[in-house]
Amino acid sequence: MLKGFREFILRGNLVELAVAVVIGTAFAAMVTAFTQSLITPLIAAIGSEPDFSALSFTVNGSRFRYGVFINALISFLIVAGVVFFFVVKPLNTLTERQKAGLAAGEETRTCPECMSEIPVRARRCAFCTAEVETAA
Repeated sequence: MLKGFREFILRGNLVELAVAVVIGTAFAAMVTAFTQSLITPLIAAIGSEPDFSALSFTVNGSRFRYGVFINALISFLIVAGVVFFFVVKPLNTLTERQKAGLAAGEETRTCPECMSEIPVRARRCAFCTAEVETAA
């Protein structure tokens, strides 16, 4: 039972995913600190407010802190922009190039794991990353 658990934990995809989550969390914290320390004070200086995150209004005794929300929104937009331009866009370009290579007449076969079309000479599936035997 422990051997199976150890094999599960040490699988490549699971370890890579764990590393990605840790790095992503650290990156999000860094962007949040950057937003709170540099971006929003600049915006606050333009609006003549000493602390942008302290911006709020009160209705019937309830305090609405919209400055904190704007901090979070700016942080989200920065993280989303980085993910789009440094992960999604390059991956889409790579996938399009790969499809163009397949359309140019390269022979393909079906991946036994995810049933995607992969080149005959591939040793690893580009879609599910499963190792596949090379065709003879």
